[in-house]
Amino acid sequence: MTRQIRFNAFDMNCVGHQSPGLWAHPQDRSWTYKDLGYWQDLARTLERRVFDGIFIADVIGYYDVYKGSNYHALHQAAQIPVNDPIQLAAPIALATEHLGIGITASTSFEHPYTFARRLSTADHHTKGRVGWNIVTSYLESGAKNVGEGGLRRHGNRYEVAAEYLEVIYKLLEGSWEDGAVVRDREKRVFTHPEKVHEIGHKGRFFEVPGYHLCEPSPQRTPVLYQAGASGSGKAFAAQHAECVFVSAPTQPILKSYVADIRERAARASRDPRELYVYTLVTLIVDETDAKAQAKFEDYRRYVSYDGSLVFMSGWTGIDFGQYAPTDLVRKVETNAIVSAIEHLASGGRAWAIEELAAWGGIGGMGPVFVGSAATVADIL
Repeated sequence: MTRQIRFNAFDMNCVGHQSPGLWAHPQDRSWTYKDLGYWQDLARTLERRVFDGIFIADVIGYYDVYKGSNYHALHQAAQIPVNDPIQLAAPIALATEHLGIGITASTSFEHPYTFARRLSTADHHTKGRVGWNIVTSYLESGAKNVGEGGLRRHGNRYEVAAEYLEVIYKLLEGSWEDGAVVRDREKRVFTHPEKVHEIGHKGRFFEVPGYHLCEPSPQRTPVLYQAGASGSGKAFAAQHAECVFVSAPTQPILKSYVADIRERAARASRDPRELYVYTLVTLIVDETDAKAQAKFEDYRRYVSYDGSLVFMSGWTGIDFGQYAPTDLVRKVETNAIVSAIEHLASGGRAWAIEELAAWGGIGGMGPVFVGSAATVADIL
């Protein structure tokens, strides 16, 4: 059977995304993230180069685990300032014809009733090209700033997410029947009221008695992404996701993850091959291997040690600022991204803190492939 590699660009509505410090490079444009022209230029480039979509990450909160404050996050623009991702869907759609637009939104910080309207609106504006990356969030700062006092425990966050999805499905799929909207000018009937239904949801975490506010969008329920790599995250993805995003530092970890997620999908009575897995990879390409390597070394000169550890500390919940650069990473139980800790503490190698900072400074938690187009194609 012929298999196809699919490409999905990974970005965020902020400065530099997961490459802290590279905003200072003379060729950097990420600092213009506030301008729609930046995003439309990027989208047109991706569509010309046969990318399937652009996947826009997001976090609610800020990275304040490293050295116990958000000083270095602010100092190095480590995903702060950060703008809302869903507002990029319409301008990207206007600049392209078929590029998919995946936006990230958390089930922890917004009520499903209001979010369902935002999601349907984006699907209308993109004519059915929007996707939703479902996250449960991992930053204590986000939970505190929306009045929750602190982050729920990891497993409980997925219990909330499961009911959140139940509400979303009821609103998007069940509230408005096909044919409810007729726009009959002669009879002066826009909508048949008897074809619009209250969902009557009353659950453990949410109570939503009424109607969805939007008429059905082209997809009704957009393409669903999921980026959880813990046991709870994979179980959730096996039930709901069409696309799964994972950041695996090594091939053995990636292979194990893909086998596990496909097995879980099969147990959930789904076709495992209908679940697309996107793995995080950073590509640095030039005309020759030597030129690409020189470009990589040039980029590395701009990597921020503190900025990189801001991310690593936030993702794992471990304050790496309390260790010396030569200390080794050890597994610690935290309430952040469980898989990030497991991956770093396993994989057959020991990481010194300074190695971790250098490795994660360009592209985050995934591998970096450097070379000519032919070399990188062979690696992929």
